[in-house]
Amino acid sequence: MSKLIRFDWAIKHLLRNKANFDVLEGFLSALLNDNDIRILNLLESEGNQSEADNKFNRVDLMIEDSQHRKIIVEIQNSRESDYLERLLFGASKVIVDNQKLGEDFKNISKVISISVLYFNLGMGDDYLYFGATDFTGVNTGNPLQVKRRVEFLDVDLKKRFRFEDKRIFPEYYLIQVERYHDEVRKAIDEWIYMIKNNEVKEEFHSRNIDCAREKLSEMNMLPEEKARYERYLINTAIERDVVNTAKEEGEQLGLKKGEQLGLKKGRYEEKTETARNLLRINALSIEQISQVTGLSVDVIKTMAGENTNG
Repeated sequence: MSKLIRFDWAIKHLLRNKANFDVLEGFLSALLNDNDIRILNLLESEGNQSEADNKFNRVDLMIEDSQHRKIIVEIQNSRESDYLERLLFGASKVIVDNQKLGEDFKNISKVISISVLYFNLGMGDDYLYFGATDFTGVNTGNPLQVKRRVEFLDVDLKKRFRFEDKRIFPEYYLIQVERYHDEVRKAIDEWIYMIKNNEVKEEFHSRNIDCAREKLSEMNMLPEEKARYERYLINTAIERDVVNTAKEEGEQLGLKKGEQLGLKKGRYEEKTETARNLLRINALSIEQISQVTGLSVDVIKTMAGENTNG
């Protein structure tokens, strides 16, 4: 079985070619459960550039499909504490950038944001998450249904219309690769398996995944492409190691400080307990208790007041 190129590298260097749109269409069809997806073109965005940004190790791809939806595909290799905020900003920016000033709001772009994450975001028990904006009654808990009228031609070319749910807010898909356990139960699982393991099994049959097996094979890379790809793998491994090392050092430093704080807290509690006992038996003056325990006179006076009030 031929080893495949990593999906993030493929998006950055191969899948921008119109001849390879079928691979992206297969992936999107499986994720969105829509076999009619057709890619019209790729749109420019801040991260939609030809060279990899090794500093942030992030890949952005913005697609316009046959329904004129704007689909953002983003690969994220390293953890970000404000990742969800950046997703919201990215989707909002696409809406604003594609809405001309003075244009009717009914033409506003529908945005779908897809994130392939090579780290675990938040706490959860799934590897695939979907998020959208819905309105529910505060008192009844029932959803608010807003419909739009859609015209179409029937088989006799007569104009008809139907009502569809009006879903204009951005939708978000989070694919957490590390949480996927290689169990294939539906079409999108075949693609997530490919993304995680860089291979397509012979029994996989979702739309266009055979194209991915052929077009993403390492064996088809030219020597110069393979050299660049290998450098990318090395840089990715180094960056991941740097992040993990920093995380481990931070955890160790935190434990060390925690131990120090714990010792200090324990000693302070011992001193205050001793001071309270001496105040209770009234054996020494406040100044003498301060000398014995090392606590300040003001602290002893406060404790003495507490004993009197108690």
